[in-house]
Amino acid sequence: MSAPTISREEAFARARAVLDRARARRDTDRAAGRLAPDLELECRRLERIQRQQRTTAPDRAAA
Repeated sequence: MSAPTISREEAFARARAVLDRARARRDTDRAAGRLAPDLELECRRLERIQRQQRTTAPDRAAA
């Protein structure tokens, strides 16, 4: 009487596939210049934060 269930791993794999497709669409639109200017600025801001985190992460690990 219960619905079929999927494993945790399968659920994560499906979610990852959806996220990967969404990121690919975003990247394609961005490369073609189809993102709204405010979204483009947000992407740049997030990329800047990620770059800063990558450069400071080794310093924190050594401490």
